[in-house]
Amino acid sequence: MDFIKKHYEKILLCAVLLGLVGALVMMGFIIELDKQKSQDMKNNFFGGKVQPLPELDFTMQTNLVDRLQSPLDLDFSTTNKLFNPVQWQKDVNGKLIKITGDNVVGPGAAVVTKITPLYFVLTLDAVETNAQPPGYFISVERQDATFPQQRRPQRHYASLGEKNPVFTITNVIGPADNPDKLILKLSDGGSATVSKDKPFQRVDGYSADLKYDPEGLKWLGRRMGADLKFAGDDYNIVAIHENEVILSAQSNQKRTTLRYAP
Repeated sequence: MDFIKKHYEKILLCAVLLGLVGALVMMGFIIELDKQKSQDMKNNFFGGKVQPLPELDFTMQTNLVDRLQSPLDLDFSTTNKLFNPVQWQKDVNGKLIKITGDNVVGPGAAVVTKITPLYFVLTLDAVETNAQPPGYFISVERQDATFPQQRRPQRHYASLGEKNPVFTITNVIGPADNPDKLILKLSDGGSATVSKDKPFQRVDGYSADLKYDPEGLKWLGRRMGADLKFAGDDYNIVAIHENEVILSAQSNQKRTTLRYAP
C-alpha cells in the first residue's frame, strides 16, 4: 500500500498512457472500418451500371398542338336547330315541305332536265349552171336566233368571190358546175366547208328544259334571255352552257348555277 501511495501518480500516468495507446490502436481499426464502410456504400450506390432515363412522353402535348392546328368547325347554319329553326312551307298541293337547305325551294330547287345544242347550218341546195360563172344556192339556218321566223332556213345565192351578208365563196373545189365542195369565209370571221352531201354546222348556243317541282312548273326549250317566274320571284336565264344553266334573280341580281347531269 505504501508503494501505491508513493507511486500512485506514476501508476495513474501509466494507466492514462496505456489508455491513450489503446485508443490510438483502436482509432486505427475504427478508421479502417469507416473507410471500408464508405467504400462499400460507394460501390453499392455508385458502382453499379447506370440505367438510362426513360424517353419523355409528349403524346398529350402533341395532341394538343394538333387540335390547335385543326380547330373544331362548328356548323351553326345548316345542322344546328337551336339558333336556326327548321322552316316548313306548303307546296301547290298543300303538302308541307321541310326546308333543310337551299335546294329544297327557291332557285336552287330548279332542275335542268335537258340541254339541246343550237346549230348554225349551211347547206348547198343547188348549182345554177346557166349563169357564167356558175352560182350556188346555199341555205343558212340559225337555230339560236331570237325570233322564231329567223330560225327558218334562208336561201342565199352567190358565185365565186361574190359577197353577201352571211358569207363569201373563196374557193371552188372540183368542177365549177358540179363542185366537190365550196370553201366559204363567214361574215363573223370564221370559215366553213360545204358540199351537197355534207352540210356545215357548228354549235352557236343552247336551249334548256327546266322544271320546278314545288310548284309543278315545267319550261321547255328556253333560251338565253328567257324569263321564268317561280318561288315568288322573277328569274332571267343569263347563260346556257353545255352542262349548266345560270339564272339571275330580278329582285337582287343574285345568280344561281344549275348543273345538268344527263
